[in-house]
Amino acid sequence: MSILRFLGLEPAERSRDAGAEETETVRRITRALESLDPERARYIASFAFILSRVANADLEISEQETLEMERIVREWGRLPEPQAILVVQIAKSQNQLFGGTENFLVTRQYHATATPEQKVDLLRCLFAVSAADDSISVVEESEIWKIASELGITHTEYVSIRAAFRDKRQVLKDLPT
Repeated sequence: MSILRFLGLEPAERSRDAGAEETETVRRITRALESLDPERARYIASFAFILSRVANADLEISEQETLEMERIVREWGRLPEPQAILVVQIAKSQNQLFGGTENFLVTRQYHATATPEQKVDLLRCLFAVSAADDSISVVEESEIWKIASELGITHTEYVSIRAAFRDKRQVLKDLPT
């Protein structure tokens, strides 16, 4: 084993089998969920990573965003609190280290396995994480739209969900009254 792999810094490996395509990020989080069904663990891993993608869009993950991600992963993943905390911490660190290269790959993997309802639910959760610190920045909103597009969510669905977070959107807060 190379030192880079031991430290988790080796570039993500890609599976040659398109059906088994999985990023190193998802594998790392999945290992923390070994007691779960492997498919469910992969789903939770990609879900948590995408949450951290939005939280880190402005290059700063606030304590409020972290707590909201932990709450969401605990509730949606039906995980005990210590396991949810571990998953979120791994997702955050993986996103900070490899987000630029893993973002699209993990989202594509989630898109391939999630139902349309799960994708819409994820979109609501992305807005909730972004709004956790009382402000959805323009950068975060842009990242959420990118993710929505990658998931095949329509503009109408996106706008409908975004409307529920209107009071948190920084772009609207900055408008003169």
